[in-house]
Parts: sequence; C-alpha cells; structure tokens
Amino acid sequence: MIVDPLARGLAAGLRLGRIVDHCNETTPTVAGKCGRNAVFCCMAPNPVCNRHDQGRAGWLCGNPRIPKAAIGEGYIMAGMPPTLNQFIRARQEDYPEAIGEFSQVMNAIALGGKLISREINLAGLVDATGYTGRTNVQGEEVARLDEWSNDLLVDLLGETGCVCVMGSEEVEKPIVPPESASDGRYAVLFDPVDGSSNIDIAAPIGTIFSIQRRVTKSGLGHLEDLLQPGKNQAAAGYILYGSSTMFVYTTGRGVHAFTLDPTMGEFHVTTENLEFPEKSNVYSTNEGNAGTWLEPDVQWVEWIKQSDPGTDRPYSARYIGALVADFHRILLKGGIFAYPGNIASPNGKLRLLYECSPMAFIAEQAGGAATNGTKRILDIEPLELHERTPFYIGSSHEVELIGRFHAGEGPG
Repeated sequence: MIVDPLARGLAAGLRLGRIVDHCNETTPTVAGKCGRNAVFCCMAPNPVCNRHDQGRAGWLCGNPRIPKAAIGEGYIMAGMPPTLNQFIRARQEDYPEAIGEFSQVMNAIALGGKLISREINLAGLVDATGYTGRTNVQGEEVARLDEWSNDLLVDLLGETGCVCVMGSEEVEKPIVPPESASDGRYAVLFDPVDGSSNIDIAAPIGTIFSIQRRVTKSGLGHLEDLLQPGKNQAAAGYILYGSSTMFVYTTGRGVHAFTLDPTMGEFHVTTENLEFPEKSNVYSTNEGNAGTWLEPDVQWVEWIKQSDPGTDRPYSARYIGALVADFHRILLKGGIFAYPGNIASPNGKLRLLYECSPMAFIAEQAGGAATNGTKRILDIEPLELHERTPFYIGSSHEVELIGRFHAGEGPG
C-alpha cells in the first residue's frame, strides 16, 4: 500500500471519478479528496485540500506555483500545447467503441509518472536511493524506488476500476485489483523502474507500460489476459526520467511525445508522429558481455566497428544502461539497441511482455523494427509472465542487418 500522503490522497481521488487537470471551484472538500478530483489542488504544499481558493490571495490552495490567472476553463494557459489528457480525449472520436476507460487508465499511468518523477528528483533527500535487501522474481536486488513505484502504480491502476489484472516486473504472479474494482476492460503490464542501477548515480531511468484488451469475458482478470502477443496491444509507452520527464506512447496510430512542465504538473505535447531518422550509424549495447555472446552477435559487432567510409563504418557506441533511455536516444537519433542472448542464457535478459513488446510496438509505429534476431517481437506468443527474449530494436535497416547475421548471410 502507498504510504506517501500525497500519493494516497490522489489514489483516493481516483475512486471518485474522472481526474481533472485543475480546479478553480470554491467547494469544501473531504479531507484528502478534491471536490473535482483536481490533481493540482491535491498537489498543493499541504496534500489535504480543505477548501479551494482559501490559500494565498490569487492562488489556488495556497500553492504559489499555480496562479489563478494561468487557469483557463478547467485547464491551462491559452497558447500552450495540449496536455496529455486533452490530446487523448480529442482522439476518442477515432474509437467509437470507447467509453472513457482507456483515458482513465492513461491518466493513472501519467499521474504515477509525475509522482515517480517527483520522488526521483528528491531521491537523496527522501531516502529513495539504495536497496531494500531483498530480491525480486528475476533474482535481482530490489531498489527502494522499485518497490515504492510498483506499489504506487498498482494502487493507482487498481483504483480506476478499469483494469482487471496487472503484471509487474517486481511481482511473481498476476496482480488482481480488489474485487470491487476488477471488472475493467484492460490488462496492464509494466516495469515500474527500468534501469534501477542508475538511481543512485542520478542517471536516466524510466517506466515502461503495455495495455492489453482483456480476453476473458468479465469478472476477475486471469493470466491469459496478460499472455497475449504484442500485436494485440491496445497501447504501449514509456516515461523517461532524465534532464526532463517525457511521456511517449502509441495506440497504433503514430508515436507521440509529451514533456512534463514541473511548474504546472502537466505533460504537454512536444512532438506528434515521431519517426526514426532514415540513416544513422550508432549502436547501443553492453559490449562488456561480448565474450559470452553467440557467434552471430560477435560477428555483427566486429563488423560495425571496422573502418569503411563507404558503409559509414565504424559505428559510434552509446550506452546508458537503461532500456528507456537508450531506446529514446535511438528513436530520436537513429541506430540500433541490442541486448543479445549469451551462452549461459540464450534467451537473453530482457522481459518480453513488459519491456520488449511495448517498445517494439512503439518502434514499428515510428517506422522501425524489433526482433529477437530471427522473429518479429510482436508475433511471439508468450508462455510465461516473466518470459525473456534476445532483443534488437531500432531503425529498420539496422535490425534487418543483424537479422542477416543471425541467418548466416553476413552483411550482404
């Protein structure tokens, strides 16, 4: 359960209905719950908003970051790019079957991202660095931020009433919300904190999510709702916590990027319909493991490091150590990210359902590709919740190149 009072107050607000961006009413509220479920009211210095407009003169809830003059009709300053919530709602017309549940799921994930971003920015001050002393189902040490972020997302998604079951990197079995809130239309998988080893050094990390339409008819969700091939995803995305906090997602109609304005607490659209650059000679991989790689991967990395100006070689290496950060750079600058299998673990390290499949969906929608070396990631039928796979993702021609090495054809 969430112990953070701000997060707890926001999660409680989800139970009351739709979260709105701002609130400029003067309605008394119940302690911990905003009368209009307004995120910004509850993000005031005191997370319990007892009465709106009763703080400093001219400010909402005594929060000096949010002047009343900046608030439009429930939203933001005129001339600012659309918020994530506005952007999604404007596109609901493209989905006649939509009844608003998808927006609520996305709002919950976005809210989780804002709170995780806040926690990361204060990590050294709120004891969010370091490890808990236990290991997760992957056999990896659990960072404090891993545990906190996992509990946060489970609570926020469960409170929507739109999610029937969840799957997390941190939890061995499917997570079923309370029965009163588990008859939703969606199954959600997520890696709450990707790149945990970067937390203590203030390097970029991220959150990855995948949203599936349930396949069971109704009631409590089951494992089969989660074990679907990536091509069935309703949406996928990631949140990057770096020099800025970015929210990137796709529903199968292009890839869109949003940047968090920390002064207003809103994600604003910054780029629509992202696409991989046509040409790049950058690769991102942990080459320190090359001594244990399988032969096709060794041949590939040796070839791209050779000097040949006619084929733009050698390539440049860029590796951050967090899938979200490495992929985001590849998406914007072009190139390829690779996490091969090795002699001891031919299936690699990365998890199919909540790391590779969502990223593959994004890559293909941006004109790129993603494979396990021989097969399209989105076509793989998962057999286990925490199934692993080798992973190659990026510009189409670069993914095709490594596929030729795995087919025994060489560079061609």
